[in-house]
Amino acid sequence: MRLKCDFTAEKLPISHNMMFVSLIKEALKKSDSEYFNKLYTFNGKSNKKSKNFCFSVKMKGFEVDGDIVNIKDGISLLISSPDAEFILYLYNGLLKIHEFNYKDFSINRTRISMMKEKSIDSREVIFKTLSPICVKNNRNYFLKIDDENYEDELNYIAGKVLENYRGTGLEERLVFQNVKMKNVIVRQDIREFEENSGRNYLYVNSYEGIFKLCGSTRDLQDLYSLGLGFKRNQGFGMLEIVY
Repeated sequence: MRLKCDFTAEKLPISHNMMFVSLIKEALKKSDSEYFNKLYTFNGKSNKKSKNFCFSVKMKGFEVDGDIVNIKDGISLLISSPDAEFILYLYNGLLKIHEFNYKDFSINRTRISMMKEKSIDSREVIFKTLSPICVKNNRNYFLKIDDENYEDELNYIAGKVLENYRGTGLEERLVFQNVKMKNVIVRQDIREFEENSGRNYLYVNSYEGIFKLCGSTRDLQDLYSLGLGFKRNQGFGMLEIVY
């Protein structure tokens, strides 16, 4: 299932992903606090477990001025999840938020709509990224797309994401082929990272563009809905089908 929420705004921080993470959390709280707590807390602490959704933020005309993005024609938040319960709670919560404030920034909701999700009936799919894909190894190092371990680590995280959602991992190994991907460095403003590292921002090495993915039809369908790679719940890994 896919949801689109449109906003107006004058400006956003250039590292705005965490702003929309906060919006999603606030919408779930307003919709059902018990559901929110089940998703985001465990034994009274923050629950780090992967969630069954991904998202992308699209700006329709903008200019970058230092750490600020000046918005010309609005913002769209795209969210994908195979979990109907999650989408329902999120939709209802977003309806209750007309204006959302984050630090010195403010956005105003104008429209919410459901988007049609495509069906996959092939073992090979050409995807394009709606938000960048990042892949890292067990040392927390973000890999380059031509790294010899890139496909192995992509299979690892894809299996974990599927297992978290449906209880079973990959049915078959994924084969990744770069068609037209380019490197993008995404700057994240994460309070926990700042406290632990003493640095203001986390710089995430990631890739956007077009690629081919081969594997089980069921795996491909679920990954299309869930997103691909690490940090999906922070604005990475959302996909669209080219053909």
